[in-house]
Amino acid sequence: QVQVVESGGGLVQAGGSLRLSCAASRSIFSINTMGWYRQAPGKQRDLVARITIGGTTNYADSVKGRFTISRDNAKNTMYLQMNSLKPEDTAVYYCNALKVTATGWAPRGSWGQGAQVTVSS
Repeated sequence: QVQVVESGGGLVQAGGSLRLSCAASRSIFSINTMGWYRQAPGKQRDLVARITIGGTTNYADSVKGRFTISRDNAKNTMYLQMNSLKPEDTAVYYCNALKVTATGWAPRGSWGQGAQVTVSS
């Protein structure tokens, strides 16, 4: 399993931007699909973006047009560029390798510590 460390979180005003990084403990060349999750207080941990080894991306409707997911396989790192941030984006953000299941995508590896993102109004 791949171990990950998230970084780049912080406090930002509404309308601002942040870029999160996800550093993996081993090569990600063999990981077909990776993604970013977020979990707000009292809410479920939901998948907000995913990306394949070939660069195909997919976004939840709540972040579409504002967030951009990318990966640098040579650096074993995945990124999430977050623009036009809203207070509703406040959450702990996690990265993980993904696997497909009968009900959709699911995490494949262990969870990191997450990155706290707080957006003030």
